[in-house]
Amino acid sequence: MSERKITLQDRMALHNGNKLKIGLFGANCSSGRAVTLVPERWSGSWHDNLRLGRMADDAGLDFMLPIGRWKGYGGDTDYQGATLETVTWATGLLASTKRITVFGTVHAPLFHPIIAAKQFVTADRVGEGRFGLNIVVGWNEDEFEMFGVRQRDHETRYDYGQEWIDAIKMIWSDAEDFDFDGQYIKLKTVRGKPKPYGGSRPIIMNAGASPTGNAFAIRNCDAFFTQVSRDSVEESTKIVQNAKAQAKQVGRELDVYGVGVITLKPTQREAEEYYRHCIFEQADWNAVDRILAKKKISPETVGAEEHQRQRNGFAQGMGGLAIVGDPDRVAQIFINLSQAGLRGIGVSFVNYLDELPYFLDEVMPRLERVGVREKRS
Repeated sequence: MSERKITLQDRMALHNGNKLKIGLFGANCSSGRAVTLVPERWSGSWHDNLRLGRMADDAGLDFMLPIGRWKGYGGDTDYQGATLETVTWATGLLASTKRITVFGTVHAPLFHPIIAAKQFVTADRVGEGRFGLNIVVGWNEDEFEMFGVRQRDHETRYDYGQEWIDAIKMIWSDAEDFDFDGQYIKLKTVRGKPKPYGGSRPIIMNAGASPTGNAFAIRNCDAFFTQVSRDSVEESTKIVQNAKAQAKQVGRELDVYGVGVITLKPTQREAEEYYRHCIFEQADWNAVDRILAKKKISPETVGAEEHQRQRNGFAQGMGGLAIVGDPDRVAQIFINLSQAGLRGIGVSFVNYLDELPYFLDEVMPRLERVGVREKRS
């Protein structure tokens, strides 16, 4: 079968016309993103991921985005202690689906660029242009210690990341038998075949939070994850427009995405009660406190009030928008985000397989009726 041509714009649109892209975030990890003790929490098993990927694909969801995690956080649940490596996970899902884009989340300092470039091309060819790359430079020092890799200081790790992605892009290009002579990465007579599917490269995303991380994403990536408001269209619009304006200053187009944690029930009261039960009454606070300790967030470093705010935020899903409500309320939040100019949002649930069908049945039709999503055939 002949290879069809795919433009980078096709890839950035995730091969469809949905105004607001909706994807699933964090399903490759045990417990997903909810740091909770409840018995129905997500397994993270391959069997459940495969069922979820096929369900999402059949329903017309746009993407699946994994978390790059090598070592869990402990606590009573060993939060995210069992995780599926993201590039092989993505390849398996791409082979088992037809339309959905699947990302690999990759720690640049842990993957040699020649091997990584080959892995990405393999996944992209399996998915016929549906693979995406989410670059991370890493922050968990104990994960790097497992590999015997020294974690660089904050600024330098992005300098390394820049060389890494430059090398990847050269391997993907028509360049052949080239040398790469960087400060950190030195490669000789490099040749990488085949190239990505369809004559264009995979889309690249990043979620840098610092000014250095933001600059890296704007300089190199097609999609940028940032924090936006679930309720204030004006505030979110400013955040989105600022990111896009910075990209235009360097001659680039940038899609802006957000992250959300959904608690959806038939009534607002039920949703709020379940959210309170899972996220506060049954939180794995031992795991939450371990996460905060890794980030050096304590009452001494940020103050008691801010520490408690962040503690609650990490319990509900390692950060991100808390989207809690009945179908009308949840749909309105998605509409607000679309009106603010957000290109897409990656969402998680306490249990993806149990909760996604109700979201698809109740929220998606509401979004279709107002034109935020294309009508499913």
